[in-house]
Amino acid sequence: MRIDVKRVDWALKTPLKIANYSQSVIETVQVSLNDAGATGRGEGIPVFYRGETADTMVEQLSAIAGDIRNGAGRAELQSLMPAGGARNAVDCAFWDLEAKRTGRRAWSLAGVNAVKPLKTVFTLSVDDPQVMAARAKEATYDVFKLKLDGGADLDRVAAVRAARHDAVIVVDANQSWTFEQLCEWAPRFYELGVELIEQPLPAGGDGALADFESPVPLCADESCQTAASLGDIRDRYQVVNIKLDKAGGLTEGLRLVREAKTMNLRLMVGCMAGSSLSMAPAFIIGQFCEFVDLDGPLLAETDMENAIRYDGNMVGQPEAALWG
Repeated sequence: MRIDVKRVDWALKTPLKIANYSQSVIETVQVSLNDAGATGRGEGIPVFYRGETADTMVEQLSAIAGDIRNGAGRAELQSLMPAGGARNAVDCAFWDLEAKRTGRRAWSLAGVNAVKPLKTVFTLSVDDPQVMAARAKEATYDVFKLKLDGGADLDRVAAVRAARHDAVIVVDANQSWTFEQLCEWAPRFYELGVELIEQPLPAGGDGALADFESPVPLCADESCQTAASLGDIRDRYQVVNIKLDKAGGLTEGLRLVREAKTMNLRLMVGCMAGSSLSMAPAFIIGQFCEFVDLDGPLLAETDMENAIRYDGNMVGQPEAALWG
């Protein structure tokens, strides 16, 4: 089997700004696995807050290229590499390769008989309240994720709600709040119709949530990496955000789905942005999820060939020519 690795950058239409971080380009690493005339592809994105970069991903992939050439498969991959963007790219390429070899769609291989379109959030970068409200008012979407940073967050949410009475709103603090801010803002956000608060407190500093009854469901993002995270957070959050780059691939993502459901945790699928090649395997995870954040291609200037089709907030099923 041959493995090929290349870097691909996706320029964003406008910079994506979250608490303490901003980017105008999404760096990705794409992997192709070629075997007996069949090719499987996958795309991974570095998990920046874990210190990953496109360069470190390429190094990780170079280190296991010999194992792949010598016959290591998807099962062996789980122990060959740590969870992260690099393993995600290879893992998803293995799923695509199996789909190409068998002539079956990847979701069928994953045990999903039929798929449905998904309704994704559209992300609004953190900004001044009036700017976020104007962007929401101009947008053709009706489900928004508001990025927040622990500053004028109540004003931001109130401004967007005033501009869009019709919209579904979830918010993402990206670890930027204090517990005192959460206690103050959660009831106000409930009054404003916010449906989800994502990662209010820093990962590892969220123990106080075990005794906190939030009027708005709390979602673990940075606090939930792989299935191994669930034991520590099951009493702190009501929802977990499954991102394949964090989990290290669709294989671990499906494991997260199974184990979270046994703990009665509600599910969200997310992304680190990226192209339709990143969204396609996450689309399978989305079949199990109540909340969906797969808007990466909506934020980018360009996309892959045979890209996923979006109709407003609706995400169509990936074509076989793209992935899976």
